[in-house]
Amino acid sequence: MRRFRLVLLVAIALVLGLPISAQAAKRPMTFDDMMHMKRLGDTAVSHDGKWLGYSVTTVDLDANTRTPELFLQKIEGGDPIALAVGKPGDSGLQFSPDDKHILFLSGREGDKQEIWIADFDSTTGATTNAKKLTNLSSEADNAKWSPDANSIVFTSAVYPDCPAITESDFATGDKCNSDRDAALAASKVKAQIFTHLLYRHWNHFTGDKRSHLFLVLVDSGAMRDLNPGDTRNAPPDYPTDPVGCGCDISPDSKELAFMENPDPVPAISTSAQIYTLDLADPAAKPMKISTSAGGNLNPAYSPDGKYLAWRSQARAGYESDRFRLVVYEREKKTIRDLLPHFDRWVDEFTWGSDSNEIYIAAGDVGEQPVLRASVPDGRLTIDTLVGEYSGLTRIGNEPRLIASRMTVSDPGEVVVLSMLNFTEWSPGSRSFDEHSSPDNLDSQNHPSSGAVVANSHYDQLTHLNDALLAQLDLPKMESFWFTASDGVKVQGFLIPPPGYDPHVKYPTKLLIHGGPQGAWGDSWSYRWNAELFAANGYVVVMINPRGSTGYGQAFVDGVNGDWGGKPYTDLMTGLDYAEQHYPFIDKSRECALGASYGGYMANWILGHTNRFKCIVSHDGMFNAESAFGSTEEDWFNIWEFRGRPWDFYGRPDSENPFRKWSPSLSTKNFKTPTLVIHSQLDYRLDVSEGLQLFDTLQLLGVPSKMLYFPDEGHWVLKPQNSRLWYKTVNDWVDEWTGRQGTGNRD
Repeated sequence: MRRFRLVLLVAIALVLGLPISAQAAKRPMTFDDMMHMKRLGDTAVSHDGKWLGYSVTTVDLDANTRTPELFLQKIEGGDPIALAVGKPGDSGLQFSPDDKHILFLSGREGDKQEIWIADFDSTTGATTNAKKLTNLSSEADNAKWSPDANSIVFTSAVYPDCPAITESDFATGDKCNSDRDAALAASKVKAQIFTHLLYRHWNHFTGDKRSHLFLVLVDSGAMRDLNPGDTRNAPPDYPTDPVGCGCDISPDSKELAFMENPDPVPAISTSAQIYTLDLADPAAKPMKISTSAGGNLNPAYSPDGKYLAWRSQARAGYESDRFRLVVYEREKKTIRDLLPHFDRWVDEFTWGSDSNEIYIAAGDVGEQPVLRASVPDGRLTIDTLVGEYSGLTRIGNEPRLIASRMTVSDPGEVVVLSMLNFTEWSPGSRSFDEHSSPDNLDSQNHPSSGAVVANSHYDQLTHLNDALLAQLDLPKMESFWFTASDGVKVQGFLIPPPGYDPHVKYPTKLLIHGGPQGAWGDSWSYRWNAELFAANGYVVVMINPRGSTGYGQAFVDGVNGDWGGKPYTDLMTGLDYAEQHYPFIDKSRECALGASYGGYMANWILGHTNRFKCIVSHDGMFNAESAFGSTEEDWFNIWEFRGRPWDFYGRPDSENPFRKWSPSLSTKNFKTPTLVIHSQLDYRLDVSEGLQLFDTLQLLGVPSKMLYFPDEGHWVLKPQNSRLWYKTVNDWVDEWTGRQGTGNRD
């Protein structure tokens, strides 16, 4: 489609006598360009396969807001239709199973978000007669239709010691919750008392409320709490943040499957378990059906009701263990790992219409392709398409999928996927260019489950940013592989500056990803946008060191207990390789930038090499011992550092991971100019880590600056804060690399 439009533009230019070069001229992307892009949100598909529903968020930089709106669009072609009954701020669109109604979430009558239902005409896409279904003082979220369309399951945060809301008595329990909220808001005392851990999470204090699942009847609006009195959190407040309600309803609408962490101290546990609940019996109690000690997430029933599948981790306390796909046969009450030899994370999945296939999105060597697993025998097929795919949804009973697709140079768009004509699978089938050589990788770095490749294709359904993207020069990202010091193959990526001259040397930004169990790849980001970092005249290098996902679980586990070891040498070896093979890199003008674990690694680099002209450390760990006591997710540091700090007291530093891998103990080596960024509401890595680093740099006389956000958490999300972030970061790098708008000619 985009190629056709370019040809059309050239034809028009010739007819009008305009210079073709003027028509085709493109420019580097700016921050304002990125803020003007429309951001694709959640998607939904009507059950007859005719309609797509989706959310689009628009940023108003002057107003400092991000506003979602809901749209409908015919899957077989047609223009977007704004939801007639929608208003700005609405979200969560879903079609009823009979396609006669839609539901959505809206706070249009005040600050409280409730479930709304409207009539839907599948012939025309018309929506009418919007009515509020819930009127709950504690609000409603993550709504999901029952397959019989008679009820909806949703989540709401309530005080568990209030009387439970039941179908026969709504008022008593709701008034208790409302009164408690009002008293808290009116109190002159804002102090809190904590009696348990995980009293704060990511960017908020958890308080006394707990997330419960509710069921509401569509006809009458009667509702009941499905977790009455439960002091634990049902999804979505399980700490590993599942998408949506983390629950599903059986095809006969008689059973609910959901996840919950039964451990008494959730701050040291990742052990989410899958429970089922008989919805026909108000007195029924949940029954645990999962058996693994690790996280069990996102249950989903097969269309025929025979199976229940979910993502499962084997090891307790390890949030980055391999996410397997397990299938529970309901009648036999047996669980099996569907893909025991597939050494990748199952990031998400959806059932095929015949219950014999499951479609999977799984990270693999810098991409996230779509795979198809056969339920009877576990046989895998895998697509050949470049990019990252998510939001997989089948289209009615067809062998096609709706998905969101993005690449490093394309923000998310909705596509229709067709997977046909299967051929044998071979390693590296989705590699980027001649620098990619994964055929030489060790077997542990690629799936060995007998997968074959599908010759797939996609049709782009939405075109949210075509006009703007047509104006921008977004250089192609290249992939390269190198051999680490211990012989393991490691992947890196490079983006040159727009319009670069291969005979000119350019300054370089080395971006270091967080996690540490994360990965760079062919994906778009609004927070660390690689194309935007390259746009002002830089080569951008990104390396996936030990700990990165998409290369097998052994590669992921390579960071455990070795934070400043192999991951550091992988980064330095990878940058050495890039310098040697891309002659336009000016190795005398390089800056290292990282956030979260990337911020930790930036701090580690600060004490272990002087090769960089500058460093940017965003929300990084500086003092491993103090970070242990100030984070909210204790299980993370317990796993990564092999215990608690007091487990190593009395041992030499070389045997104490909290000191061996602490950047704070290398301060005598700090010399590189460093920009420190940290936010007050970051409870994952407390702001004190940034303050300690900045204090140390200032006392050492190292050129340094600190950017502090009092109103942000682990991520900088407010539009104007984001603008300040990008400007401050780029100005800092420009200052210390001596960039003058162009590179230095050989």
